[in-house]
Amino acid sequence: MTVPTDQPTEVQAAILTFVEARTRTSWDPGADIFATGGLSSLFAMELVVHLEKTFGISIGGADMRLENFRTVDSMVGLVTRLGGHASA
Repeated sequence: MTVPTDQPTEVQAAILTFVEARTRTSWDPGADIFATGGLSSLFAMELVVHLEKTFGISIGGADMRLENFRTVDSMVGLVTRLGGHASA
């Protein structure tokens, strides 16, 4: 049985919930959340801290590139690659 790719994963849903609550905007998982110009570097650091605490990962070095945080999908990929899992 194939899992539909349009179904949000637990990780994706958790990240979307955080981003949408902080920005008060609904986002498509593939949308560039920084392209709007309304998000700050402080928000980027909040994302890093949130991902680390929520998914039990450590983000540093080469992983601290904006490309890893531009979209919810890219953040899901980062969390998955670093072995994170939802804490809920």
